[in-house]
Amino acid sequence: MNDAGRKLEPGVRARLAAVRLLSVDVDGVLTDGGVYVHDDGSQMRKFNIKDGMGLQLLQRAGIAVAIVTAATTPAVRHRMERLGIHHLCLGVEDKLAALDGLRVEVGLDWPAIAHIGDDVNDLPVLRKVGCPLTVADAVDAAIAAAIHITTRRGGDGAVREICDLLLSLR
Repeated sequence: MNDAGRKLEPGVRARLAAVRLLSVDVDGVLTDGGVYVHDDGSQMRKFNIKDGMGLQLLQRAGIAVAIVTAATTPAVRHRMERLGIHHLCLGVEDKLAALDGLRVEVGLDWPAIAHIGDDVNDLPVLRKVGCPLTVADAVDAAIAAAIHITTRRGGDGAVREICDLLLSLR
């Protein structure tokens, strides 16, 4: 078990151990929140390879992964498809409604779902899921809503930290 798993309160540990679906935001969580904009208007993001491996390890362990994001760039779709993530909710304005639809589709109740979000558009989801999670550099409102905050910043291995934690509690 990693150090973060040892320091968890028993109630938080139990909630994390019950997770069967991890929902993840992209910008500010899987990326550092920066966007490179080319002269033609196209955008580019940098993803952390270790985060990707963590998401693959979760899926191999039987924990489903969903991407729920307002982002619409093809790069996001390509990256997630390469990782084998099939639950993609891209270009989403209402993240709670999108995740609720997916929740019903896969047959899970809210306590079995965790979400990693970092900004105000994640708050409705963070307030609804069984395990609201955030990254070290999230906005204050996301930090206040979370039961666990990573030690790492978004785009810098924060998602891998969560994946390792979830795996250590299985």
